[in-house]
Amino acid sequence: MGTGRQKVVVIGAGTLGMSAAWNLQQRGADVTVLDQGGIASGSSGRSVGVVGTQHVDDFEILIRTHSLRQLRQWTAHGLTFHAIGYMRMGRDARDMALFEKSLFMQKAHGITSAQLLDPAAIRARVPHMNVDGLAGALFGPEDGFLDPHQMCTLLAEHVKAGGGTVRQNCKVTGAEMKGNVWHLATSAGAVTCDAVVNAAGAWAPAVATLFGQRLHVLPERHQAVTIHLSEPLPYTMPMVMDLVQGGTGTGLNVRHDRPGQLITEIHKVSPTAGENPDSYNDQLDEAAKDQLAELLLERMPDLPGASFGRGWAGLYPKSSDGRPYVGPIDPAEPSLVTAAGAGGYGIQLGPVIGQLAADWIIDGAPTSIPEARRLLPTPDRNRPIA
Repeated sequence: MGTGRQKVVVIGAGTLGMSAAWNLQQRGADVTVLDQGGIASGSSGRSVGVVGTQHVDDFEILIRTHSLRQLRQWTAHGLTFHAIGYMRMGRDARDMALFEKSLFMQKAHGITSAQLLDPAAIRARVPHMNVDGLAGALFGPEDGFLDPHQMCTLLAEHVKAGGGTVRQNCKVTGAEMKGNVWHLATSAGAVTCDAVVNAAGAWAPAVATLFGQRLHVLPERHQAVTIHLSEPLPYTMPMVMDLVQGGTGTGLNVRHDRPGQLITEIHKVSPTAGENPDSYNDQLDEAAKDQLAELLLERMPDLPGASFGRGWAGLYPKSSDGRPYVGPIDPAEPSLVTAAGAGGYGIQLGPVIGQLAADWIIDGAPTSIPEARRLLPTPDRNRPIA
């Protein structure tokens, strides 16, 4: 589409949308962000905010390294990143072999700090951990967590400071292409632009429908809760994840939040038909609380005076294969780019998804990461989720 100053509307002011807006503005676009609610008012604001590269797939590691580069840029502009480390637990020789390969893949992408831990080393880092049944762990000391609301707000401030617009409580209700210009109807009046990024999270399928397209994203409900301790731990607990890609683990994750407080959730849930993002139960239910309590008692039985605090539920907008959709659904409509379906990895992948969305709008291809063409929402990927 060339490299001129295009007018681009980004629909969604969550992590993906604000990252796309920032990247587009860096590439010279005139950006307007529209959100039916507020900044980070959807899934982003309910995330536990974990960022890490401890994966066992080369492409997953590659795209996360690009995200980390942007996050480091943003920390220089005021984003707070808590580098508490990320520990992925393994239960057998297969898991440890995958972790060994991950070390080589991470080093190939410039990440040299990751390491393997045996059960004794796990206990040394997390003394409250019961290591029964564990073969070891993959540990990234430079990984950690951030506040997604702070990140989205910071990006919004930078977009506005650069001449862009962020309009909250502005719902897109219709869309029509006239000539080469998109005419959008919204709850706050008409908007015109040259290109659109659909980064509406769990609402992205509904937005796609307004443009005459079909997008398959399953809003999967996940629950989290704070854990209050009677006294602060004498160490900082890293993010602990009991799940290996395509393999073992309960899905339990738990991390430090602040002195005397942890956050926990279950990353792996039973398949469902998905939730209505306008009417789902956004509170922790008793069944999930019981399950979390059981898993925590098994893995960390001696946390001092542990009790549950505030709980909540959020949505993982999932794609058919667990990887995000980035690019045009219809090759004949290159000015309409989808950035959705990041599942439970929207925070750590938001920066790179925004970078790729900007590539598609400005260059018509994922120029910064050519391998990311596999994230296109092609018919074989963009399909109903079983």
